[in-house]
Amino acid sequence: MDIHEYQAKEVLSNFGVAVPEGALAYSPEQAAYRARELGGEKWIVKAQVHAGGRGKAGGVKLCDSDVEIHEACEDMFGKKLVTHQTGADGKGIYRVYVEAAVPIEREIYLGLVLDRSSQRVMIVASGEGGMEIEDISAEKPDSIVRAIVEPAVGLRDFQCRQIAFKLGIEPGLVQQMVRTLQGCYRAFTELDATMVEINPLVVTGDNRLLALDAKMTFDDNALFRHPQIAELRDKSQEDPREARAADRGLSYVGLEGNIGCIVNGAGLAMATMDTIKLAGGEPANFLDIGGGATPERVAKAFRLVMSDKNVQAILVNIFAGINRCDWVAEGVVQALREVEVDVPVIVRLAGTNVEEGQKILAQSGLPIIRASTLMEAAERSVGAWRNDLSQGVKVRAVS
Repeated sequence: MDIHEYQAKEVLSNFGVAVPEGALAYSPEQAAYRARELGGEKWIVKAQVHAGGRGKAGGVKLCDSDVEIHEACEDMFGKKLVTHQTGADGKGIYRVYVEAAVPIEREIYLGLVLDRSSQRVMIVASGEGGMEIEDISAEKPDSIVRAIVEPAVGLRDFQCRQIAFKLGIEPGLVQQMVRTLQGCYRAFTELDATMVEINPLVVTGDNRLLALDAKMTFDDNALFRHPQIAELRDKSQEDPREARAADRGLSYVGLEGNIGCIVNGAGLAMATMDTIKLAGGEPANFLDIGGGATPERVAKAFRLVMSDKNVQAILVNIFAGINRCDWVAEGVVQALREVEVDVPVIVRLAGTNVEEGQKILAQSGLPIIRASTLMEAAERSVGAWRNDLSQGVKVRAVS
């Protein structure tokens, strides 16, 4: 789960990370009022969206007066901000964050991520802040400093000082860097984050170290332990299909294709999408309904897949291990009788009681296209999408 910049700054400030003064606004008038409250002569107005690259896309503006703040917000509110991370559809702007401008002497990149190879938290830093880490890695790889944190002992102050020295931090700011790194690490570990990024971390003209921008991402599976973090979720920034799936306990990722997938198990779902591509089609989604493919859960999955107007065929691929194919087949038939599905449906079952499951599908009276292998199922799905199969294969709910 991603959160907004202003939320990440509030979280990090609670762990001792210094951030500039700022305030949230939901209208141009409120933004101008917030600037007057903050005081100063210059302000930064930032669109609050879950995406990087806001500055290049016009989502970050420096303003000298109330009039400029009002005009900047008029250009933002209600618009879609399109960056290299949002795709062509962009992200809607419904709130802005107003900050008093600070004099910047130097910019630093700082990030904490999970390193899969070492199975540890890795700190990544660079003296070339203000750039995307991908650009830093490509253009100035020698500037990147990396440090692995041993989980048994946590982040030690000497490691923080080593990072500060490698970044060329002035001696008078080293202790502030230690406090910043320790605050980020504590926030990362105590809140089950998967990423903390400050870009840039700036050295100001009055010799302070401030997090000028901040991003945090959290492990969805751990949110039940942190209700205060779960409350920060902004569904307006998410794919509505994915938000709907999350509310129903389903793992769903929307894609650009037109063959809907209903699969149990993340690995099998990935294999299903690959096989659809191999057969010449394009998957419309990743959907893992989990181990318990009950009729109710299958019905939820069908409703979710059919909410995507691009879907022109549905492939159900179930491997019954703990489950049984006859139970799954009963669930599919019941779901198709309850949910209106007006596209071809292809079902492939494998595993325990597969013969009984196939018999239930055959005797259901519903025009379900059956397949015995994954490749066959993918080819029939692509064929149905291309209208290569005979007419009358569409499934409609029976009242």
